[in-house]
Amino acid sequence: MKISGKVVVYNHDNISTDQIIPGPYGYIQDMKEMAEHALEGADRTLRQRFRTVGNIFVAGSNFGCGSSREFAVIVLKESGVQAVIVKSAARIWYRNAVNLGLPVLFCPTLPESIKEGAEVEIDLAAGTICEVATGVIHKGEAPSDFIMGMYKEGGIKPMMRKQALAKRD
Repeated sequence: MKISGKVVVYNHDNISTDQIIPGPYGYIQDMKEMAEHALEGADRTLRQRFRTVGNIFVAGSNFGCGSSREFAVIVLKESGVQAVIVKSAARIWYRNAVNLGLPVLFCPTLPESIKEGAEVEIDLAAGTICEVATGVIHKGEAPSDFIMGMYKEGGIKPMMRKQALAKRD
């Protein structure tokens, strides 16, 4: 599974789910409207940068720490983010991302060694990020086959539906 795009770099650690989607916006029922406030608690420019710069989000360590809000994944997807590359992520945020079909790649050399707007090609199965202009390859941690299966199906619910339908046939 390959994902191409340009990166939005936010070189910070410990971005909490409260920063990804601040609590006061949790009452909003429409996910597109809620996404208008994505990452507002961290940096108010990020949402606009997803619109104008790129669709691959690169951040530091312990991304998604804090509460277990699924909204913290949904608002990223609704903002146009196609993949997240981090040094590490909070376990529950990562599992929510996998369940909801948002590809996450762990890479120890990013975000320090990549520039905002760089065009990249992610090969999830290989765990690599290739900078198109320079050919530089960053080696990350490839997801397991099970997680790759969920990504390919768009998350756990589509995967389970497919399996249930296959059993009926």
